Amino acid sequence: MSLATQCSQLPAPMQLQRPSTRLHLGSGATRLATHKPQRGHVTRAQLTAERQPAAEVDWDSLGFGLTRTGSTMWMATCDAQDKQWSQGELQPYGPLPMYPSAQSLNYGQAVFEGMKAQRSAQGRVVLFRPDCNAQRMHEGAERLSMVPPPEDLFLDAVKQTVAANIDFVPPQGKGSLYLRPLLIGSGPILGLGPAPSYTLVVYCASVGSYFKGGQLTPIDLLVEERFHRSAPGGMGGTKCAGNYSPVLVTQLAAKKEGYSDVVYLDAKTDTFLEEVSSCNIFVVKGKTIRTPPLQGTILPGVTRRSVIELARSRGYTVEEVPVTVEEAMQSDEVFTTGTAVVVSPVGSLTYQGKRKQYGEPGQPSPVALELYDQLTGLQQERYPDPFGWVLPVC
Repeated sequence: MSLATQCSQLPAPMQLQRPSTRLHLGSGATRLATHKPQRGHVTRAQLTAERQPAAEVDWDSLGFGLTRTGSTMWMATCDAQDKQWSQGELQPYGPLPMYPSAQSLNYGQAVFEGMKAQRSAQGRVVLFRPDCNAQRMHEGAERLSMVPPPEDLFLDAVKQTVAANIDFVPPQGKGSLYLRPLLIGSGPILGLGPAPSYTLVVYCASVGSYFKGGQLTPIDLLVEERFHRSAPGGMGGTKCAGNYSPVLVTQLAAKKEGYSDVVYLDAKTDTFLEEVSSCNIFVVKGKTIRTPPLQGTILPGVTRRSVIELARSRGYTVEEVPVTVEEAMQSDEVFTTGTAVVVSPVGSLTYQGKRKQYGEPGQPSPVALELYDQLTGLQQERYPDPFGWVLPVC
């Protein structure tokens, strides 16, 4: 049965009861050692049978979290010696069996992706440029000496996860189904080296706006002057797990002072903007938009790439060049981009105690608003897609 047929037979969005899962040790040690899924193949009928009576969901109150985690995840494994990935299968969302000696827990072999499925104006559930996510995971896996999953396996995993969790896709305009493909070195190892085996998992959750103020509420950023997110020749351009927790110390401190997030400077000169904790940054002056270039220190965001192409198609001059703090403080507006934040206008930027206000307080800036409308219009099929970015799932 095709994914489209499966999706068409599923009911409208409902609240599901998460299946209970337990991690069994002891007799399962042999299975753990070979890193094969402990559960057997879960059929569509079994997954459907676990659904409980629908409860009203307040889609307008969705934040960015795990309050509505999808009940089904997808998992595949790979032996590093033969580099052959298993076919992969759906199973109830739950804990992963893993030794404490797993490479990822000791030496950090882990990369992940973030992407969204949305209900479109044409009554379909669609993905946005998933091939770019597959490519980025492949590049990240190679940077960490991992066995990358083939693109067709990655795409099939994502589509199966969406189809199995179709109930969790919010109504159009009310949010999205956030998908998290996660590749980890799950095999046990003591000395430093690549994992003997790998696991690819795709799980999901219903989400709304990333920032607490709402999707288009301008955010306040603080320029971080002490710590750096990355350095030339490092891992800044890779979506690896280890890049993210180090930003928490500055981010949490900034939030205590009332800021939404921090923006980092380059490690060489402390002069040029790099990126925000989890999103790319752009500055606008007239019809020119500038953003820091991809030189290995910032993440090659899929939304960043899309906004650049979209802005150019709308007559803007877009330059990928170093952007100084001073230039940002003199610009007409600033905005950030990312899968989670989409396009988020910056209300203010604070540097060395000086605060620059952009536009009217509380109101989204015009270029950010225009690009947000155009981007989400493409993602939700409200506007024609001349780029071929949208991939229907069902």
